[in-house]
Amino acid sequence: MRISFLHTIESNQAVFANAAAQAGLSATQLRHIVRSDLRKAVDEGKMSDDEIHDQIRRTVGDLASTADAVIVTCATLGPIVEDIAEIAVPIIRADVALAEAASRGGRNIVVLCAVESTVEANRTLFGHYAAATGARITVRLVPGVWASFQNGDIEACLQACAQATQDAYEQGADVVALAHPWMAAAASLVQGARKPMDGARAALCAAGAGLCV
Repeated sequence: MRISFLHTIESNQAVFANAAAQAGLSATQLRHIVRSDLRKAVDEGKMSDDEIHDQIRRTVGDLASTADAVIVTCATLGPIVEDIAEIAVPIIRADVALAEAASRGGRNIVVLCAVESTVEANRTLFGHYAAATGARITVRLVPGVWASFQNGDIEACLQACAQATQDAYEQGADVVALAHPWMAAAASLVQGARKPMDGARAALCAAGAGLCV
């Protein structure tokens, strides 16, 4: 199986490559493109919607031409790729795959976010899929982790995410979802048998190439 990835954060390439390796995929089966400019264009609004959509459509089309599935790892681009209908292979949003997996995984779901501006979007996304299963969604902001991430203090960032995960379990959560793919490495720091879900594993599972939980 061949999988292409569209990233907007450089570090997400390693996150998804590591998850793919754990699922038994070789590097030759993967293709990664990092386009931070696409996210910047959406965030800043300096290009017209048509121009942004055209760039993303062409990028995804190129990735799809050599793949059996395309995984879009950036939630900012997600709503735009939803409108791409002419691509012959599945286009998988990592955030949607995670929300779907979490909704099937338990009844009391805690979603951990690092950026305040993403809290409401995640509440809407996870709530949409949880409505079908009756699960209860709580979205929490992990204080300080985005600043740590931007400053390059990844160890402190991941430790904070791991502690927030353990706190959620101790407070009754049966599923914890890490809203941002770069949080995935925090799972190895969580004590005990229960581990949080992350977008990389969920997306690979949705593509038929991962270790599904």
